[in-house]
Amino acid sequence: MAEMKGTTYPSYETLRVSFHCDYVLHVEINRPDKLNAMNQRFWVEIRNLFTLIRSDSQVRVVVLSGGSSRVFSSGLDLLEYAPSFEQQQSESRTTDVARVAIKFRNMVDEMQESFTVIEKCDKPVVCAIHGACIGGGIDLITACDIRYATKDAKFSIKEVDIGMAADVGTLQRLPKVCGNDSWIRELAYTARMFSGQEALANGLVSKAFDGKEQLLAAAFETAGVIAAKSPVATLGTKHLLNFSRDHTVEDGLLYVSYSTSKDAPTGNALWSAAMTNTKDMGTAIKANLQKKSAVFPKL
Repeated sequence: MAEMKGTTYPSYETLRVSFHCDYVLHVEINRPDKLNAMNQRFWVEIRNLFTLIRSDSQVRVVVLSGGSSRVFSSGLDLLEYAPSFEQQQSESRTTDVARVAIKFRNMVDEMQESFTVIEKCDKPVVCAIHGACIGGGIDLITACDIRYATKDAKFSIKEVDIGMAADVGTLQRLPKVCGNDSWIRELAYTARMFSGQEALANGLVSKAFDGKEQLLAAAFETAGVIAAKSPVATLGTKHLLNFSRDHTVEDGLLYVSYSTSKDAPTGNALWSAAMTNTKDMGTAIKANLQKKSAVFPKL
């Protein structure tokens, strides 16, 4: 069990969870003997874990890494999933195709949600990528907030090489992460490997490092800086960035300025009217004027 000041997380088969320091949770993919391949248990555990993290006031930022494995992730565990794919093909020959498709769709929906919960988690997630990051690994990292990598990391949108289109988030999130349509299409159509330096040049990662030690040190340093900020401010910032990414500038401005209005994009209680009532603002302003570090209470 991982504990800190009353926070307790279950033990997982495919993940390791520990507190690096106050408010900084380290989540490691933990299948080193399988190159961190994503088996059925992994999809359930990462979904359950980030659901817990979202409501944990002891966590302000998460660092996600490949742990002790020599790679970040080799993607989908094809050895485990191959029988399921073979069964689906067999059923398609003897069972109503629509019913087989619905069954498969339900499985894909659950896999998609396993990474969407990371995106929806109120806590920023810093992803530290070393070694290979293949297929589902890219689905995973594009759902994170900040991505760092080693210069010699290797990436591939591998799905076309196994006869399918990426279906768990890469094709939806990567264009918004990078914005280089030609580069993304080249990678998605060819499945070619690209390096951490190429990922940096095209905006998939924001920093690249010589080795894993420097990578993790930088990830934890950034996480520590974020953890020292008002958790109300970081929560609101992540929420608004995600909203604005998926809406027009006008909708984003309306969303942040109205309190409750039938004219607002969602009709929900919106941010400025509520979030600027936090005592954290006064604490932060006072600390800035006094040239001191502010200390903020838990959410």
